[in-house]
Amino acid sequence: MKTTDARKKAILESMKGGLIVSCQVQKDDPIYTEDMVVKMAEAARWGGAVGIRANSPEQIKKIKEAVPELPMIGLWKVWHDDTDVFITPTIKEVRAIWEAGAEIIALDCTAQITHEGKPAWDLIKQVKQEIPEAIVFADVSNYEEARRAIENGADIVAPTLYGYTKETAHIEEPDMRMFAKMCKDFQDEAYVMMEGHIYTPEDAMKCIFLGAHSVVVGSAAPSHVRI
Repeated sequence: MKTTDARKKAILESMKGGLIVSCQVQKDDPIYTEDMVVKMAEAARWGGAVGIRANSPEQIKKIKEAVPELPMIGLWKVWHDDTDVFITPTIKEVRAIWEAGAEIIALDCTAQITHEGKPAWDLIKQVKQEIPEAIVFADVSNYEEARRAIENGADIVAPTLYGYTKETAHIEEPDMRMFAKMCKDFQDEAYVMMEGHIYTPEDAMKCIFLGAHSVVVGSAAPSHVRI
């Protein structure tokens, strides 16, 4: 069942039908500067974005200070040699991005095995127990992972990692049929958002018509308009 917490519900409903912009830059990116993510977030706000998705406590904190009115989906990419799970892989990263100001915590919630030897989706229950105020955003790669994430307590599910796991590698187009089934089957249990392989305003609108609560875009953001 969707959250009944008034604060969480207000945050989630404020993003309904809109565009969430992923404002991320790594230090080895050609466009990197100390304030680049802030400028990206300010431009997203100016363009009508209803939320921001950002990586690392440092960048989350900077963006939240500059654009405090937009909900923040926070994550922290941390890589280990023995796993493909890198999006907020442990409770340590969860605590850090929560303290930095993210109201929504994005996790890898696939069936992939973490550095600790557990399925990635196991972290959801720990987050819900330790930080019950947080909204959990489950990044999954398929329908079954979305179902398992919701069973474990995720507030939001999105096929963010479709195309980025071993089973789905090299896929460049979204699976709209799978996404439509997620929207149909899970709409009463969680907020279903679209993220991944959305490159045009038309595709974003298609997702909304299929039942997406909202749509997240990153590299394609400059070509999108408010939806």
